[in-house]
Amino acid sequence: MKAVALVTGANRGIGFEIARQLMLRGFGVLLGARDAEEGQAAAERIGTTWLPLDVAEAASVREAADWVRSEHGRLDVLINNAGVLLDEERGVLDFDEETVLATLQVNLLGAWRMAAAFAPLMAKGGRIVNISSGAGQLSRMGTWAPAYSVSKAALDAHTLQLAQALKAKRVAVNAVCPGWVKTRMGGNGATKSLEDGADTAVWLATEAPASLTGRFFRDRREIPW
Repeated sequence: MKAVALVTGANRGIGFEIARQLMLRGFGVLLGARDAEEGQAAAERIGTTWLPLDVAEAASVREAADWVRSEHGRLDVLINNAGVLLDEERGVLDFDEETVLATLQVNLLGAWRMAAAFAPLMAKGGRIVNISSGAGQLSRMGTWAPAYSVSKAALDAHTLQLAQALKAKRVAVNAVCPGWVKTRMGGNGATKSLEDGADTAVWLATEAPASLTGRFFRDRREIPW
């Protein structure tokens, strides 16, 4: 029986590449995406299943969890990749509440909703990987994209709490900074390929020691929060 992995925001970019690499490793991959046309097209490209999923909508997350429970009975790997960058040109004092709330709704609460809905479907050996960013590191926090950066710092804190909560169940929970990757969000000037950007998340989902939990990684190396 194939292990089942769900990747959110997987219709393009890093999420799609993670899904593709997991498929190559023999996983049954569920490609989560909110856009039907893009989601179906992406799933067809790698021969997998599109799962309608908008992590910003609680009802959508519940429906997705109900479908996975009904069709598969379990989930082995959850990759919380869906994210938005809405304030790249803003400063921390250039406050726009709607932008901040929209960013938190996806980058933090989206992953939180997913964990709450899908962790009950995960057994011993399950793995959750949250796609974070170096922009959220408290140890090197700057002023760039404040809503995005704060949302990723909060996601890191959520990762730590979730790792502790699921330790007894032996579900590993870690965060990943993929680096500056050539995606729609990262732009053409980015220094890393999609393959390299997806590598650490795939490693944590497959080959990394199960004892690694509550950590933050870039290029398969632990980095400070």
